[in-house]
Amino acid sequence: MRQRPYALMAALMVPLSMPTFSAEAETSLPVPQRLDQNKDSALSRDEVRAARAQLFARLDSNGDGAIDEDETERFRDAIMDHAIAMQAFLGVQMRRFDTSGDGNVSAAEFQARTPLFDLADRDGDGKLSDAEFLVIRGILFNR
Repeated sequence: MRQRPYALMAALMVPLSMPTFSAEAETSLPVPQRLDQNKDSALSRDEVRAARAQLFARLDSNGDGAIDEDETERFRDAIMDHAIAMQAFLGVQMRRFDTSGDGNVSAAEFQARTPLFDLADRDGDGKLSDAEFLVIRGILFNR
C-alpha cells in the first residue's frame, strides 16, 4: 500500500505549519523565521531537514528510531485535546459576546468586546507591547 508513507509524511509536515505549543516557541516569530537557523531570511533544505529531525525526535518518544502506532496515537490525542479545549473556549467566548442573550452575536456585540486585548494590556495604555502580547500568547497556546 503506497499511500501510507505519504500519509505519514503529511502528518510529519503538519506541525511545521501549525504553531508550536511549547516553551521553546515563546517567541512572536513566525514559523519560517524560527526555523531559519543562520538568520539569512531564507529556509534552506538543510534547515528544514534539521527541523524535521527535531520533530521526529519529539514524536519518537521512546527513542527507538521509529514512530510507532502508540507514539502516533499519543500525538493524535494531544492534537484532539487541544482542539477540544479550543472548541470549549470558543463556545464560552461566543456566549460572552452575546450580551443580548438572543443566541446570536451581532457585529456590534462582536466589536464591542476585546477581552483578550483587555487582559493583555497590563498597563492600560490601550496598546500591546511585545511583552504583553507574549503573555497573552502564552496563555492561549501553552498548556
